[in-house]
Amino acid sequence: MTKPQIRPATGAQYSRIHGVGGYRPVRVIPNSEVLEWIDSSDEWIRTRSGIAERRWAGPEESVAEMSVQAAGKAIAQAGIAPEQIGGVIVSTVSHLKQTPAIATEIAQRLGCGTAPAFDISAACAGFGYGLGLADGMVRGGNAEYVLVIGVERLSDLTDKSDRSTAFIFGDGAGAAIVGPSDTPGIGKLIWGSDGSQADVISQTQAWDTAFAKPDAINGQGEEQKWPALRMDGQPVFRWAVWEMAKVAQQALDAAGIGADQLGAFIPHQANMRITDAMIKALKLPESVPVARDIAETGNTSAASIPLAMERMLESGEAHSGDLALIIGFGAGLVYAAAVVTLP
Repeated sequence: MTKPQIRPATGAQYSRIHGVGGYRPVRVIPNSEVLEWIDSSDEWIRTRSGIAERRWAGPEESVAEMSVQAAGKAIAQAGIAPEQIGGVIVSTVSHLKQTPAIATEIAQRLGCGTAPAFDISAACAGFGYGLGLADGMVRGGNAEYVLVIGVERLSDLTDKSDRSTAFIFGDGAGAAIVGPSDTPGIGKLIWGSDGSQADVISQTQAWDTAFAKPDAINGQGEEQKWPALRMDGQPVFRWAVWEMAKVAQQALDAAGIGADQLGAFIPHQANMRITDAMIKALKLPESVPVARDIAETGNTSAASIPLAMERMLESGEAHSGDLALIIGFGAGLVYAAAVVTLP
């Protein structure tokens, strides 16, 4: 007797990004305000990071609210209805509730019906991770369209007294709709992690420690600080410059694309010096536009690539149909790179 076989799922042969949208909080934090918290200078901050200002969310600009706003723009640009979305993926490290996933609230507010919705934690590589998952869902037949959101309220995890990080982080949300395509629109994702360096970017303390009684922690009754992000800058800089340039080149090679064929380079907005070093390592032609959104937005982790993508398209620096190399890298240490066609 022939054993029964499972009917395979069938999806689109290829996928692409159909729409992108972003949300930037109203409040602007210029370097002059940061200098009220730390002993530094505007020149030092700009030289070290390339940041002139960043956006911080207000009380009403929650992770969910920013995500809904960004997603609405992406859905409109894609020209689809919310009920056509077959999956909602939200990448964030700053949604402060362990459960339920914030993706479920976002899906409900957008009107995505019963679409599966879940969160992932992949820090600054989160948008790339979400893009890879969405690509697989579309081509595997598990969804026709997938909404990918990168969103952060890193101001909630910023220690204003930490001179090494107080000037870096910003808030915001970026979203993309991934759906079927007649031609390849998302190249092979080059992604991975290096857990041996997990301690170079991390939260200062676990939540259980933060909420424990002070005298149970240190026996001295000292007031405990709210958990914040900390970073060992030099190891992160070296890793990003040397190792991530290799990953970016692997993504180009996997897609069969030369650097001179790109219409845009959109790296994670971590540090302007890192971006400049990667441009040099990749031998990127001067004619290729490069995202430098960090100057006005700061480091928004998972939101940085879609926010920068939206800005480049809106400003005319990049155009629909152009090929773009994207790469995200951060805490974990994690990374993800791919060549994509811009929506």
